[in-house]
Amino acid sequence: MSARCPPTSVDRKGLTNMARHHLDPAPRALHGFFSRELAPALTIESGDVVSFQTLDSGWGAIEQEVGFSEPRDFVPRDVTRDVAHALAGPVAINGARAGMTLEIRINSIRTGRWGWSAGPGAPAQLDPHLGLGPGPGGPPAVITVPRGDHATFWQLDPERAIGINRAGQRLKLRPFMGIMGMPLDQPGIQSTFPPTRCGGNLDCRELTEGTVLFLPIAVDGGLFSTGDGHAVQGDGEVAGPALNCPMRVEMEFRLHPQLRLALPRARQIGGWLTFGFGRSLDEAAAIATVEMVKLMGELYGFSPRQALSLAGLVVDLRITQMVNGIRGVHALLRDDAIEQCKEPKAQGSAP
Repeated sequence: MSARCPPTSVDRKGLTNMARHHLDPAPRALHGFFSRELAPALTIESGDVVSFQTLDSGWGAIEQEVGFSEPRDFVPRDVTRDVAHALAGPVAINGARAGMTLEIRINSIRTGRWGWSAGPGAPAQLDPHLGLGPGPGGPPAVITVPRGDHATFWQLDPERAIGINRAGQRLKLRPFMGIMGMPLDQPGIQSTFPPTRCGGNLDCRELTEGTVLFLPIAVDGGLFSTGDGHAVQGDGEVAGPALNCPMRVEMEFRLHPQLRLALPRARQIGGWLTFGFGRSLDEAAAIATVEMVKLMGELYGFSPRQALSLAGLVVDLRITQMVNGIRGVHALLRDDAIEQCKEPKAQGSAP
């Protein structure tokens, strides 16, 4: 059985007239929160491409001196307003309406030349389990690039996709954007910390170059923003911050007026992802599974019970992150997981 063409399949016909835009850091195009009241920094058409230059999540300068002891901050920044992750945008899409779905294709992503991760002195949520202290009392009042033993600084080589810290430890980079999302239909300022049905702080390491993300739109125009670039991260993001860095990322946007989604989903090379968010990992895992059961119905025409029985055999659940207050789990279904070689026999018949 080959998968049916799902509502979230990607049809790239008719996009030859796309325009290309660039959004670089500037006060009008940077913010540290989501809000439906933010004026768009850029307005585009469905099918257009935007190249974003993002800061690291802590609002550090894009360029730092080699071997710096004190990182330079990006200026200007209004710390009375922009207290959380540095986000680029928002981008409004002409014709976007609440209830539609926004497709975001990640065409390319490239790290800057420096980054930071948690240092040995940084409090982490797992500290009590390791006898290392009480852990953090919550998110910081203002996100900045950490100093001293709260930070591990990295020199990044985007051409070779390698990062080396000052202790000489080398890592292979696998960059992605931690935050890709839009505001909910709620008044006022919305935190960048928890993931929501409209995306936001997903922190999913699978959303790399070539991936296509689908997000429900809650407000007219969409108002998409991105930031919190991670040069590399493990599933779970167990120590708190991953390897944060500036990014140059190119994204292509397209509206799906008839597609209605409850939560984000993504198409990667070789498979599909669905997401679940909850106060506990159990809750998040259940939601991600339910969303995958729905998707399997769209792909293969399965009933919910048929899809669930097969999901236990072919769907992988992975901890997206466990540090953003609202936990995240994503479900993965590979394209080659289900293959029907002949007509199915009636239930209970001889093999």
